[in-house]
Amino acid sequence: MNAFDIFIDYITGEKKYSPHTITAYQNDLLQFLDFIEDTYDEQDLKKVNYQFIRNWIIHLKELGLNNKSINRKISTLQLFYKHLLKLEEIKVSPLAKHRSLKVGKREEIPFSTKEIEEVLATFEDDFSSVRNKLLIELLYTTGMRRAELVGLKMSSVNLSNHQIRVLGKRNKERIIPLLPKIVKNIEVYLIEKRLLTNSTSLLVKDSGEPIDDAFVYKVVKQAFEKASTKLKKSPHILRHSFATHLLNNGANLAEVKELLGHASLASTQVYTHNSIAKLKASYKSAHPRNRL
Repeated sequence: MNAFDIFIDYITGEKKYSPHTITAYQNDLLQFLDFIEDTYDEQDLKKVNYQFIRNWIIHLKELGLNNKSINRKISTLQLFYKHLLKLEEIKVSPLAKHRSLKVGKREEIPFSTKEIEEVLATFEDDFSSVRNKLLIELLYTTGMRRAELVGLKMSSVNLSNHQIRVLGKRNKERIIPLLPKIVKNIEVYLIEKRLLTNSTSLLVKDSGEPIDDAFVYKVVKQAFEKASTKLKKSPHILRHSFATHLLNNGANLAEVKELLGHASLASTQVYTHNSIAKLKASYKSAHPRNRL
């Protein structure tokens, strides 16, 4: 088995990465392999030096990729060569002295509660509308990731206990409470779904097939196209909105961390930016010294 296959087995079996992540890593490595074959007539990834990688970065820039996308591809190589070091297949990583490309900080702005309510009020009573509304409600009221939503099964939902079981990154399971209103909407949806299919997946397309990542993105983007002027309209922005709105209304950071399925508070603190901004605005408008 070659180094490429060993690495894919490693991130699949030992690291237990999601299928989406595994596919992304495979594509990154195959693209790099194609580049070194075409440029250097080299097929052995263990014989790569930093000059190969540096020229690949230049090549990616010429293709129009931004620094963030390039850094993600290089991070794949870093994990790959780190694994080769662990297996003692190489003595030094070709990326040992590499520094990530600078990326400008881009703030992701959550949807407002008004925007979300406007979107949810537009849906009708047919199966597609009931499903699409529920899809958006689940993302916003649970904060789950797009891949987690796609992976939901009928058995994931416990309507009597108002809970939903989510399988997150690294196959880590967590239980998220469901609002009574969402439970009722799930019950309505399930009546319609049973007439269409007996699929074990919770959310299905009009054809009865399970939803996928692209489908979820399309539903969210189209739903918010008219209601919001924000540049980015994606499932992740609904997750961002979930966390921000909870924090703005007094939720504990550690509790939000558990709901989001983050491994550390550092990841959750990203969502405190808007909360702090709101706090500063309230402080400035309310403090007597500022009003003088």
